[in-house]
Amino acid sequence: MCTPKNAPKLQALSENPMVALTIDTDVHPPKILLLRGRAELDFVGGIPEEFLQATNTYQMMPAQRVEWEAEVRSLYYDGMVRIVVTPNWVKLIDFETTLPSAVEELIPQREERQRGSVSD
Repeated sequence: MCTPKNAPKLQALSENPMVALTIDTDVHPPKILLLRGRAELDFVGGIPEEFLQATNTYQMMPAQRVEWEAEVRSLYYDGMVRIVVTPNWVKLIDFETTLPSAVEELIPQREERQRGSVSD
């Protein structure tokens, strides 16, 4: 992840680098990646290439892309900070083979209710 050098989160991460992230998709069924770990701050001169690559999904005409990149480079003239997270715990919830634990707990309760209403 990348952020401006003046972002308030940098002070917070300097004081406590432990983070928790949730990354989800805009598909159905959703896929959600949960992770916890330690963030390291990497001060970069210029714009990190992965920041530009991550924005390739933005719908732009080639000329718009050139103009947008020029704008980004002028805005972050002094560079950016790359936030590198090293995970120490990861879980994927894909709603097909894995569910959130709270939802998993509800399924047997629902089945019990359904069995009870069938026998009534």
